[in-house]
Amino acid sequence: MTEPVSCPGTAPEQADLSQMASDAGLLNGPKFRVLGGEFPQPLVDAAMRSTGITDPAELVTYALAKVVLEDDDFGERLLARKGSVPRGLLGSD
Repeated sequence: MTEPVSCPGTAPEQADLSQMASDAGLLNGPKFRVLGGEFPQPLVDAAMRSTGITDPAELVTYALAKVVLEDDDFGERLLARKGSVPRGLLGSD
């Protein structure tokens, strides 16, 4: 069996996220998918500064784990707030 890959970083939240991803079986397995893409340099630089992750592949792994594991009920929470912002508050009415 292949050892789990970790989501690196220095912040405790990153360690927690890495553990959650590992516990969910998201970082285990003998095969890895190769992803390629071009990303805006300011976005990459800001993400690296924010996380302390300097390796692009590790940054993408962390970002993917974050998407999968955090705020998985965001859509439900957003829809539940429908009508809760008073009209005119945002200046569009």
